[in-house]
Amino acid sequence: MDDFQSFEIIPGKHDRGMVILADHAMNRLPARYERLGLPESAFARHIAYDIGIEGLTRQLAAKLGIPAVLGGFSRLLIDPNRGEDDPTLIMKISDGAVISGNHPITPQEWNYRIEAFHRPYHDAVADTIDTVANSTGKAPLVLSLHSFTPAWKSIPRPWHAAVLWDSDRRAVGPLLNMLRADPDLIVGDNEPYDGALKGDTMYRHCMVTGIPHALLEVRQDLITDEAGISAWAGRLAPIFTAMNADPALHEYDVHPSRTGPY
Repeated sequence: MDDFQSFEIIPGKHDRGMVILADHAMNRLPARYERLGLPESAFARHIAYDIGIEGLTRQLAAKLGIPAVLGGFSRLLIDPNRGEDDPTLIMKISDGAVISGNHPITPQEWNYRIEAFHRPYHDAVADTIDTVANSTGKAPLVLSLHSFTPAWKSIPRPWHAAVLWDSDRRAVGPLLNMLRADPDLIVGDNEPYDGALKGDTMYRHCMVTGIPHALLEVRQDLITDEAGISAWAGRLAPIFTAMNADPALHEYDVHPSRTGPY
């Protein structure tokens, strides 16, 4: 295996009790995969990564002084926000793009990508969450950042942001309320996606363990440049700070998943 980092940990103060995650922060691939048979332009699209989220995560981590974990590889290689047994873990087609480097794929290569990229990222997430929990003696607040396209199949998406969740609403309610306090924002509640996905990052690290959490999606056209990223970092930092100050968001409480039994 070449010297490829499957994650990046942004250092921060663990005793502040909060962690930010960015599964799809980067569009990088190890050199051995070249471009998976895709044109270079594919790696500027949402199919390769969550546009704007790396910059937003870095700014928020800096403003809040907290640790963050960024996925270091493109979701086209393997999707860190899927369980290891999810059939969409390694995609053959993504939004019309045929990924010839992923099909056909041998069981050996499938397992190699899990062991070399997927698991190290999740180990870093687990270690960071554990370090924060051990530092405070309480449950950390975990916030996961993603971005979504402004339209899907030519249908515009009106939401500026969206909060996704399974059944644990402890962090979701305050986040929705504070975002919706801005009259200029349209904020989706489990739309355009449903947040209940068995085996995904929030399921694996928060639902199963009873850690308060929320997944926030920002529309990509709002964070494509530094001005947009800075504006959203400025909007979210005080919201995240207020949430983190709530003792109720630092208690362990396992909620049943809408996806079925653990």
